[in-house]
Amino acid sequence: MSATADPAAASASPAAGIEIRPATADDWPGMWAILEPVIRAGDTFTWDRGTTEDDARARWFKDAPGQAFVAVRDGQVLGTGELHANQGGGGSHVANAGYMVHPDHGGKGLARALCAYSLDAARAAGFRAMQFNAVVESNVRAVAAWQAMGFEVLATIPEAFNHPTLGYVGLHLMYRKL
Repeated sequence: MSATADPAAASASPAAGIEIRPATADDWPGMWAILEPVIRAGDTFTWDRGTTEDDARARWFKDAPGQAFVAVRDGQVLGTGELHANQGGGGSHVANAGYMVHPDHGGKGLARALCAYSLDAARAAGFRAMQFNAVVESNVRAVAAWQAMGFEVLATIPEAFNHPTLGYVGLHLMYRKL
């Protein structure tokens, strides 16, 4: 699946030599090496900072039409993402996704490439839109990246996230059609 099928994502192509593909069980150690420090930091994801590895794995790997995916270069996992239905039943046509990138590879467009991949995968799975329920407003790099990918902030829930150093900050609800 190409990470560039969406015009808004055309500039999100990862650097040469990076492949984005569905994750396998063999990828988990590299994925956990990325997820664990992000979860423990508690400043960008709403997950409990004490989430265990088993719980994280169960949350990250989704049944179809969801999926976990990775960005790899030379066998090393540089970033990971997951895609799933945002709601069940009558809301199951809207996707949701999350992404984490190894800190050594941040700021290089990898999160945008993971997002582009997920938009393509969501479209191919029959989703009609994608919604992010909880983008921490102080995570300005992520907010800017998702806006560049065609998402708009529909609402901000004031003080909905207790940031470990900033205190209570807002959570953005972001959305885009596919």
